[in-house]
Amino acid sequence: MGTLGRSPASIGEHYVGALYREVATWLDRQDRNEPIGVAFSGGIDSGAVLLCLYRRLLETGQSPARLKAFTLTVDGAGADAAQARSFLRRLDLEMLGEEVDVTASELDPLAAVELIEDYKARDVECATVNLALLAAVRGRYPEWRLMADGDGGDENLKDYPIEENPELTIRSVVNNPMLYQEGWGVGSIKHSLVYSGGYSRGCVRTWAPARRLGFVGFSPFTRPAVVAAAEAIPFRELARGSHERLYGLKGAVVSAGVEAVTGLTMPVHEKRRFQEGALSDRLFGDLFAGGEARYREHFQRLYGRDRDLPGA
Repeated sequence: MGTLGRSPASIGEHYVGALYREVATWLDRQDRNEPIGVAFSGGIDSGAVLLCLYRRLLETGQSPARLKAFTLTVDGAGADAAQARSFLRRLDLEMLGEEVDVTASELDPLAAVELIEDYKARDVECATVNLALLAAVRGRYPEWRLMADGDGGDENLKDYPIEENPELTIRSVVNNPMLYQEGWGVGSIKHSLVYSGGYSRGCVRTWAPARRLGFVGFSPFTRPAVVAAAEAIPFRELARGSHERLYGLKGAVVSAGVEAVTGLTMPVHEKRRFQEGALSDRLFGDLFAGGEARYREHFQRLYGRDRDLPGA
C-alpha cells in the first residue's frame, strides 16, 4: 500500500491502466453482436468506464455503435442530464447518449430495501434509482443484457465528504486501508452479521437490481486488480491533512490516467452521487424522507424475528 510516487499523471496511468485491462478482458469475452449499456451520469467514474469501453471497441475493430450511455432523469429534472450531455459533446460522442426519463411514482425505496436486504440510507437510495433506470431500459429494449457502471470508484479514491460522518477525520480516512470498502478493520465483523462491510453492500446495491431485471452487470472499479492499484496510491502524503486536496485527487488522477491510456481528454465535473443527480433537490428530500430509521424498520418487518438486529 502507498507504494506509488506522488505524480498524479503516473498514478493515473497505473490506476486507469488497471481499469482498462479489466474492461478489455470483460469486453473481449462478450458476443461482438451484443449491445453494451453504461449507467452514465457524466461523472468521473461512469465517464472513465464509458471511455475505456469506447477505446477498446475501436482498438479491436468493433463499432462503437454497440455502446449506449443511459442517463436517468426523474420527472425531467436532475442535474445529471445536462452534465452527461456536456461530457459527450466535448468529446464529440453525443451519438452514444440516451436519456431515460421516469416518473417519481416509479421510485420506491422500500422495494429497494426488500430487494437488497439492507437498510443503509446511501445504498437504499442508490438501489432505488438503479432499479428505476434498469426497469426503464428493460421496457425500451426487451433483449438488452450487458450493463456496465462506475460503482466502486468513490470507494477506491476515498472520495466521500468526510464532513457527513462525525466519526471520520482526514487522518482516519487516509490511514485506514480499504476504509470505504470494508470499514474499520479488514477481516473483522464490525458492521452486522448481514454484510461484512461497504464492499459487499456496494456490490449488492448494483448487482441485485441488474439480476432482478435480467441484466448482466459489470462494475470494473470493484475488480481486485483495480482496488489494489488504488491502494498503492500514497493518500496520506498527497492529502497532507487537507480535505480539499483529497477531494481534488480523484479528478486529477483519473483524468490524467484516461488521457494516458485512451488518448481522450475526459471532462471533470463536480462530484455528485448518482441518486442525487437524477432527481431535483425537492423530490430527493421528499422521496427519501425518514432515512435509515424508516428503512431499518421496514427491514425488521421483512426479515426480523422479534429480536434486535445485529449491529449497525
